[in-house]
Amino acid sequence: MDEEALSLMKTIVPALTSKKHKGQDGRIGILGGCQEYTGAPYFAAIAALKVGADLSHVFCTRDAATVIKSYSPELIVHPVLDGPNAVEEMDKWLPRLHSLVVGPGLGRDEALLKTAKEVIEKSKARDIPIVIDADGLWLVAQQPSVIQGYQKAILTPNFMEFTRLYEALHHEPMDSSDPRRSVMQLSAALGNLTVVLKGEQDLITDGRKVLSCNLRGSGRRCGGQGDLLSGSLGVLAHWAFTSTAHSKSVSPSMLAAFGACSLTKQCNSQAFQQHGRSTTTSDMIQEIGSAFKKLFES
Repeated sequence: MDEEALSLMKTIVPALTSKKHKGQDGRIGILGGCQEYTGAPYFAAIAALKVGADLSHVFCTRDAATVIKSYSPELIVHPVLDGPNAVEEMDKWLPRLHSLVVGPGLGRDEALLKTAKEVIEKSKARDIPIVIDADGLWLVAQQPSVIQGYQKAILTPNFMEFTRLYEALHHEPMDSSDPRRSVMQLSAALGNLTVVLKGEQDLITDGRKVLSCNLRGSGRRCGGQGDLLSGSLGVLAHWAFTSTAHSKSVSPSMLAAFGACSLTKQCNSQAFQQHGRSTTTSDMIQEIGSAFKKLFES
C-alpha cells in the first residue's frame, strides 16, 4: 500500500469522545433500492454505520422499504424514490446529509434514473461528496454531464462498468493492456473527478496521479462487496473533506477512496480466513470493526 496515503488516512479518523453530538461524525444518504434489489442499499448503509457514521439513511422505492427495514432497525428508511414528489421529498433531507451514495440497488427504470439525476444536481448545489456506483454509473454513462466537473464526486466502477464509461466518453474501445493510462484518461474526460477502477489492484486517480491499493483480499468474489466499499466511502469522504489535515499530493477524494478500498480488501481477507469458499458480504461486514482498527488505528 502507499505508505503516505495510509498515514494520512489515520489523521482524518475522528476521535471518539463523549463531547460530540449524534450526527457529527456522519449522516450518510444512500439513494437506491427497488423491488428487485434490496440487499445492495442495505449493505452500503450498514457498512457506513459500521465504519463510524452516526446515522444512515436509505431512500428507496415503496415496495423495497419494508424489506430493507426488516434487515436492520438501525437504518432510517424513506420509501419515497418512486413517489410523485420524490425529488421534493428527498430535498427535505439533503440539508441534513454529509454525503450521498447514488446507485446501490437503483435499477435502470427511467423514472428512477431521472429522479436520481435531479437529486444529484441538488446535492452538487449543496457541495457535498457524492459517491456513484452500480446503476448510478449507468446513468453517468448515458448522461456524463450530470456529474462532469464536480470535484467532490467519486466514481467506483468495476471492469465492465469502467469499460462502458470509457467507451461512452471516448467513443472508442479501451486499451485494456494499460489500465493506469485508461483510468487517468477517463478521469480527465470527466473533469478530473476521482475514479476508482476496482480489481485485483484497485486503481484510484484524479487524472493527474494514480494510487494503487495492493492489499490482498481473496479469490472469493461474492456479490455485495462493491456496496460495502461505496457505503464506507461515503463516510470517509465526509471525514476527508472536513479534516484539518491536508496534503498537497493526495486529494481528499483520493484519500477517502484509498481508505475504502483498503478496508474492503482487508475485510474480505479476514472473512475468507474464517469462512473460505462460503464467505459472503455479511461475513465481511462483521469484520469491519477489527479491519478498521488494524489499518487505521494501530
